[in-house]
Amino acid sequence: MSTVASSPLSNLAKDKWGLSEEQQMIRQTVREFATSVVEPKAAEVDRTAEFPLDTFKQMGEMGFLGIPIPEEYGGAGLDYLSYALTIEELARVCGSTALSLAAHTSLICLPLYNFANEAQKQKYLTKLASGEWLGAYGLTEPNAGSDAGGTLTKAVKDGNDWVLNGSKIFITNANYAQVYIATARTSDEPGTRGISAFVFERDTKGFSLGQKDEKLGTRGSDWGTLQFDDMRLPAEALVGEAGQGFKYFMKTLDSGRISIGAMALGIAQGCLDKSILYAQQRKQFGKAISEFQAIQFMLADMAVEIEGARHLVYHAARLRDAGQPYGTEAAMAKLYASEIASRCANRAVQIHGGYGYTKDFPVERYLRDAKLCEIGEGTSEIQRIVISRALLRD
Repeated sequence: MSTVASSPLSNLAKDKWGLSEEQQMIRQTVREFATSVVEPKAAEVDRTAEFPLDTFKQMGEMGFLGIPIPEEYGGAGLDYLSYALTIEELARVCGSTALSLAAHTSLICLPLYNFANEAQKQKYLTKLASGEWLGAYGLTEPNAGSDAGGTLTKAVKDGNDWVLNGSKIFITNANYAQVYIATARTSDEPGTRGISAFVFERDTKGFSLGQKDEKLGTRGSDWGTLQFDDMRLPAEALVGEAGQGFKYFMKTLDSGRISIGAMALGIAQGCLDKSILYAQQRKQFGKAISEFQAIQFMLADMAVEIEGARHLVYHAARLRDAGQPYGTEAAMAKLYASEIASRCANRAVQIHGGYGYTKDFPVERYLRDAKLCEIGEGTSEIQRIVISRALLRD
């Protein structure tokens, strides 16, 4: 069993979420790691926009990089709720670290496990899930964001090979990944039917890394541009069936939305934690500001919204673990949790006053990090489309 599941059960708050003893141990293990290793570096990682490679090496050794992947492929063989708990606990102290882990696990490990053939799993997944390698996923393009079906990257058959030309932008982990999955149009069929998926390594001829844009938040989570200039891939680089890539990645995003919901939940919880501490310590007009009703009401609103978000995120994860349909619930969890993360972060800055607007306190970083959750893996508007379609279809 992986290290992530073997920490002794100690100092756990009374569980009211129906977590198993193993899930509680995982939560405690990750919380201790986040507090002792991740949090002390969080401000500097944000300031320098430097990817915390050493932290990821440690997380790989502890089994964090392949939590929901079976042990036979190098993972921890745990359930999806355990994975969501891991992302939540990391995001409580550092959104950047949580985001990079979520992208690695949800967007490359899981599609390889779900759609790749056995040879591809043995070649790539075992190294990714064990933490030996980091992965990245290429879907977004300059002209294809929410409209992912507008992919322009092309893959043309040349003998037994595929030759790719095009680019991908805003790709998390781009500059530190050893393995990538990317979508490309393999036929001229209209809409999304001609889109396929390919897996390849960093040293592939014709592949290069391009511009790395400055980000508002999650600055310690690496991102960049993938460039394909006559990149030649063998036939065995095709993941699954030709023309099914879009379908694969829509299913992948359903799972990914739970992880982004968990990330948003963690950020919101971090905002509440820091705000309670500050409100109890900060004195104005001769008493702690926690004694003022205006502050109490903001804290109460944050707590209520976080409670609701946690129900939604855990419920979606449990549905997935039970093999039940969960796409709509994942969209609900991601939508609500991401929007309350931004609201909680805004309130946290307000509670901190002028200090909240400085980098001396982490809440300004939480505010910047939270916004990504409303955009990444489907904007809030896309989530509303997914949810409304499900309602009208039913």
